[in-house]
Amino acid sequence: MKIAVDAMGGDKAPDVIIKGAILAAREIDARIILVGRQEVIEKKLSSLHRNFPDNISVVNAAEVIEMDDTPAVSVRRKKDSSINVAVKMVKERKADAIVSAGNTGAVVCAGSLFLKVLPGVDRPGISVLLPTLKDVVQMIDMGANIDAKPEHLLQYGIMGSIYSEHVLNKKKPRVGLLNIGEEETKGPEFVKETFKLLEQSKHINFVGNVEGRDIYAGDCDVIVCDGFLGNVVLKVSEGLADAIKGMLKRNLSSNIITKIGSFLSAPAFRALKKEIDYSEYGGAPLLGIDGVCIIAHGGSSANAIKNAIRVAHESLLHNVNQHIIEALAEEKK
Repeated sequence: MKIAVDAMGGDKAPDVIIKGAILAAREIDARIILVGRQEVIEKKLSSLHRNFPDNISVVNAAEVIEMDDTPAVSVRRKKDSSINVAVKMVKERKADAIVSAGNTGAVVCAGSLFLKVLPGVDRPGISVLLPTLKDVVQMIDMGANIDAKPEHLLQYGIMGSIYSEHVLNKKKPRVGLLNIGEEETKGPEFVKETFKLLEQSKHINFVGNVEGRDIYAGDCDVIVCDGFLGNVVLKVSEGLADAIKGMLKRNLSSNIITKIGSFLSAPAFRALKKEIDYSEYGGAPLLGIDGVCIIAHGGSSANAIKNAIRVAHESLLHNVNQHIIEALAEEKK
């Protein structure tokens, strides 16, 4: 099993990417292929760890797609970028999966352009895991397709359900549709049409509409939405988590009493920090393309990169794409 890692993608590349790859190589039974400027990567590898794992190798890619580059334009112009080279390795079966913390739009564009979509899929969707009061919830789509149609959302529901069942080990995953109210008559027309499609689906345990306040309740395993709304939810969640941590730190250090309380509550705060830390959940699968593609957060730590590689490994082990193809084929019968 071979996993290509975009070593040049992300806010802290290549150092953090290399460190995360080394951590993953020590825990995962797979070959980790670092893709990027070979001379730079090999120098970093030597400086970071003289005796790095022997299941790490390097493939050269001379160009880098920057985080603020226009996705479609950069994918076409920077043909020898680390993202393009890594994706093409999957296409040519030189690798089984790609992991990138780089420009999300470029990863989606390159994946769709070079790998194409699976049979029965119109648009790929980004699936993200969020912590809840009960367990994690999987949200799809979180930004790949901002102009979604009802049939796209139906496919997201099926793909999310398959991923939840086979990778997250949830039996009959509960699928909800993000809306402004519980009633099926609420929301814009395309959402109301989606409700009917999800309700009629053979492969979805549909539980109805889910409001924004219910996302973190944990009563759903999969929440379906269009990419525009999903990305807003994701960014609001990230901002709120940072704000809460800042508020707690400020208030717990305001006087001697709160400082003592903070000290006594330290284990609980550490557990909370770990629970809401995105790095613990790894990357977000780009479901629907003909290959395994995991998109990590641009600000990923080494631990986040390690876990993103783990997610890619698990997706391969559970043969997620084949299950998606079969479910979508059955849906059309």
